[in-house]
Amino acid sequence: MPTDPSTPPRPIPDRPNLRHLKDQAKELLHTGSARTLSGAQLQIARQYGFRSWPKLKHHVESLHEIGMLKHAIDTNDFNAIRTLMTRNPALHRAPLGYGKSGPLTWVAECRVPWEPPGPTRLAIAQWMIDHGSDIHQGGDAPLMRAALVDHRIPMMELLVRNGADVNAEWNGHFPILFAPCETLNPLALKWLLDNGANPHLPELRGHPSPLDYVIGTYSRSPLQAQCMRLLIDAGCTSKRNIPAAIELLRGRLDILGAMLDADPPLVHRRFPELDFGSTGYRRMTLSGGTLLHVAAEYGNVKAAQMLLARGADVNAPAALDANTIGGQTPLFHAVSQFYDYGLELARFLVASGANLAIRANLPGHYEQPEEFVDCTALAYAAKFPGGDTKTIAFLRSIGAPE
Repeated sequence: MPTDPSTPPRPIPDRPNLRHLKDQAKELLHTGSARTLSGAQLQIARQYGFRSWPKLKHHVESLHEIGMLKHAIDTNDFNAIRTLMTRNPALHRAPLGYGKSGPLTWVAECRVPWEPPGPTRLAIAQWMIDHGSDIHQGGDAPLMRAALVDHRIPMMELLVRNGADVNAEWNGHFPILFAPCETLNPLALKWLLDNGANPHLPELRGHPSPLDYVIGTYSRSPLQAQCMRLLIDAGCTSKRNIPAAIELLRGRLDILGAMLDADPPLVHRRFPELDFGSTGYRRMTLSGGTLLHVAAEYGNVKAAQMLLARGADVNAPAALDANTIGGQTPLFHAVSQFYDYGLELARFLVASGANLAIRANLPGHYEQPEEFVDCTALAYAAKFPGGDTKTIAFLRSIGAPE
């Protein structure tokens, strides 16, 4: 790795070419900037933060070898993996995969190709473990990455069979149980619970409860309700004392309906304590919104139908906070979802009289905490998640102002 701190080094390319670096050294020699080729090579090495040309050369060659290993993993080339890692056992610790956690993590993630782990991929993982890969590499990254997706359960089984801990914390701060909670994959979540994951341990360690993690995740899926039911059945509780919203999210519309019948004004109530609802892009939450805002955020058309049938206002603005941020109607939540997730709900709200011209002052991009935007629903949809989506096309087709 770079070792010369005397001057800020030039960033080395992700895929450095040794021939290109040699040509750079020759150019220094030809222009008279160096007297000898070895002197020119030393200058090039130091420009990239290395003490010597051999150290730079070794680094470049190792990156090439790591690239070969990644390609072999991506193509499930077991023979090439064995050859590379047997010839160079240091590759078991190569900075590869998610967070550069290591080859076993990349194997366990099954991202390229995106498919369930078949016999070859499982055999690769077992061979790596048997020949020097650390099951806990990257702070228990292999199990954490495997647990993100339901169809990776066979990989989870292999890892736990070889010593991975279902109650570990990835990098010391992210319980493995949170992985399927984040991505809303109930089969992986159930597998962890059935195989010893303690649903109360995260709170004992100072984390949110898994139930609150599911409620607050940026993911959107009908499977959220299933994940919530699994955790509630396992004894998890929520810090959020909003029973009507909890019943809506976990799909118990029968209970929600009974609540509304017993307390008709509930359909109009605004909840400042709804501190969740942001996505991976936008910072807008449900704070100050109604139950219809909640239904719109999570694409629950049946819940929205129930609420409107009981008198909910399709154009109810969320309450403004102390800085006059807010005022969005449920439509804003429906149209600013990933992958057109809220399109069906948006169509329903528009058919039910949603006002397309209403403007609101709202939090902007998740990575820009100082950004706020005054916008219509279409303008917000165009910003989050951005691009030409079916939702945006729908809004423009009906003349929504931007």
